[in-house]
Parts: sequence; structure tokens; C-alpha cells
Amino acid sequence: MAVGPHREHMVTFPNFISISRLLLVPAVVYALITGQFHLAFWLFVIAGISDAVDGFIAKTFHSESELGAYIDPLADKALLVSIYVSLGILGEMPVWLVFLVVSRDVFIICAVMLSWMLARPVAMSPLMISKANTTGQIVLAAVILGDLGFGLAMTNVRNALVFVVAGLTVLSALAYLVDWLRHMAIADGPATPDGPPERPADGEVP
Repeated sequence: MAVGPHREHMVTFPNFISISRLLLVPAVVYALITGQFHLAFWLFVIAGISDAVDGFIAKTFHSESELGAYIDPLADKALLVSIYVSLGILGEMPVWLVFLVVSRDVFIICAVMLSWMLARPVAMSPLMISKANTTGQIVLAAVILGDLGFGLAMTNVRNALVFVVAGLTVLSALAYLVDWLRHMAIADGPATPDGPPERPADGEVP
């Protein structure tokens, strides 16, 4: 989404909401490692609501900014990764799934950095499979936190969602790999060493 020059470097109200969500990450991790699962669940819910609110405000009042374009997805990804790693350490989520989810994100980051270093910046436009993957990760995290916090006895649902998220994660990584390889193969035009990679649209996580 294009951002007007007068808004590119503004610190807007949606930015403050995104930063506040980023600050929730250590609070959620602390709640998890101290066994306060009900608190971790509600903090996760608050983070989800804040994500919807800052996106709504930014679009409704045209207060998108370059800072928000980076902070918003960063806050979302930091929260999810932190929860997954914490649940993996606590034995509430398969370690192999945590490794898969984190590896997929590292792979994308490395691919973007490599394309930038080779002066072939790639646009980070979230694919449909990626959006489905993010949704699946959020649902799994919410189900596990809710199960731990309120004793919902959702073991079967949790197990099923683990494999759904695993499949979506693999498909998403492959889709980005194919997209990245295609981009690198056709990027034979003039190099743009001074051009930064295109940023994601506000609120979108690759």
C-alpha cells in the first residue's frame, strides 16, 4: 500500500498500538513460564484485538506509515514465535513443529537479505497460503493457551491442528521458495544497489 510522503516517517496512533503489542511479548512469555496460562491466554486475546484495531484505524483514518508497515508484522511475528518456542520448551507443543515454524521464518528472512545483497530486492507480498498459515498458527496457539488456562480437554483438536499447521508451514515455505527462485531468475534487468526491498503492506505478515 502506498504511503504519502508526509506520513512515511510519522509515529501514528496505530504505531503506538503495534509497539504496545510488541511490549506484550515478554509479558506473555513470563505468564507462560510461570504457569499463569489463563493470563497468557487473555494477553494473547488482547494482542489479537489490538492487531485488528490498529489495522482498522490506519485504514479508516489514512494514518498508514512506513514505521507501521514494519512494526505491525514484526509485533505479530515476535508474539507468535515467542509463544511457540515457550510452548515447545514447556512440552505443550511438539518441538519438531516449533523448529519447522521458526525455520520457515528464518528461511524467508535469509532469502530477502540475500536478494538485497545481490541487488535484486524482492517484494514481500504475503501469499494466500501464507495468510492461511498465519491464521492456522494463531488458532493453534489460542487453542493450546485456552486448553491450558481453562482445562478445556481439547487434546484431539490440538493434535489435529498441529498437523494442519505443519502442512501449511511446509506449503508456505515451498511457495515462497518457488516465488523467490522465479524472481531471482528473471531479475536480469539493471541492478538497483541503492534500492531497498519493497516493504509489506501494513499489518501483513509473510
